[in-house]
Amino acid sequence: MRLSRYLLPTMKETPAEAQIVSHRYMLRAGMIRQASAGVYSWLPLGYRVLKKIEQIVREEQDRAGCQEMLMPTIQPADLWRESGRYDDYGKEMLRIRDRHDRDMLYGPTNEELITDIFRSSVRSYRDLPKLLYHIQWKFRDEVRPRFGVMRGREFLMKDSYSFDVDFEASKVAYRKMFVSYLRTFARMGLRAIPMEAETGPIGGNLSHEFIILADTGESEVFCHRDYVEYDVLADDVDYNADLSGIVDFWTSKYARTDELHDQAAFEAEVPEDRRVTRRGIEVGHIFYFSTKYSDPMGARVTTADGQDMPVHMGSYGIGVSRLVGAIIEASHDEAGIIWPEPVAPFDIGLINLKVGDPDCDKACEDLYNQLQAAHKTVLYDDRDERPGAKFADMDLIGLPWQLIIGPRGLQRHVVELKRRDTGEREELSIGSALARLWAYAT
Repeated sequence: MRLSRYLLPTMKETPAEAQIVSHRYMLRAGMIRQASAGVYSWLPLGYRVLKKIEQIVREEQDRAGCQEMLMPTIQPADLWRESGRYDDYGKEMLRIRDRHDRDMLYGPTNEELITDIFRSSVRSYRDLPKLLYHIQWKFRDEVRPRFGVMRGREFLMKDSYSFDVDFEASKVAYRKMFVSYLRTFARMGLRAIPMEAETGPIGGNLSHEFIILADTGESEVFCHRDYVEYDVLADDVDYNADLSGIVDFWTSKYARTDELHDQAAFEAEVPEDRRVTRRGIEVGHIFYFSTKYSDPMGARVTTADGQDMPVHMGSYGIGVSRLVGAIIEASHDEAGIIWPEPVAPFDIGLINLKVGDPDCDKACEDLYNQLQAAHKTVLYDDRDERPGAKFADMDLIGLPWQLIIGPRGLQRHVVELKRRDTGEREELSIGSALARLWAYAT
């Protein structure tokens, strides 16, 4: 993509309303624009990141055996009355009426709707288990939306739902999602710590939230150092095998946020040299809630011995749009964003330091074409701007690699290659620079 044609409205100054790093950089990098309080338009750069995160989430859900579907954003209130949550949920739920005076709502979550779909489709235990998911925009009318996409009113979420014949079978689904979440966040370059959590308005009696470590995180995190050092992707995962060993490892050592923290227990359970105290951000939450929804809503199956029993359910959420902000909170410096390669909007930023110079223009065009032919995504800064402005914009938007072409370098038959995460800069021949990009760029 040529930057001269790309919608990338970067800002030099920080908007007054942006209070945290991710909100500041997403606005300054031209990733989002506010439409109303807590509601944002995703501009091309931000949307590319959002779609890459969404795809990683989708691939790991599919890999764990989930089936993708799509439910509507607008739901009938009667379903929520069946479960008993319509009056209990509170003012975060946006309640509306259609032209026929029927009560509707903009869904903040989908337990009721998926239970309704299940009860109309499945009758026998032989059709279990079922794991279903979708990736969908949701709305919660936060009383005080803030921090950009980290706590907005409209957000993109992956929510999946499990249906099983009993508690033991439900634990199998729960473990699959537990391990799938660890892999999902690791693929994005994040270290996620699973912690026991309150179930909140979703309900249930088994729950873990997944916290990524970030110095600017909203919660203080206390955990064993093994969590921080363990390589989640070191081994492939067989989702048809018993995953209890993996889950036991992650739940056997101490891990708590400040809300659940007991300092004495932390010190008693974790040796001093293995203690980690950091800040963290919640990016995922999984729940087992037994028959909380299936019982009142009549989602039942006939068991092997002929009994009619409510199914056991769980739900599993990942904040897809929230992850964009969370990754920035975990990976940035004073110059801007530092995208992990798997979620970067482009692999490479190609910078022409002297647009209009025949040698620079030709070298950049040749490199642009070669990189694209090799299936690398490239943002080519072909604007007639000062070099300083180009460098500042590239650092701000945080692409993993910058390939810098200038007349002085070309006279010496070299180009400059910069890694955004380390700041390392090298002068290389064009062939060597391309070889380096083939080896490292995603």
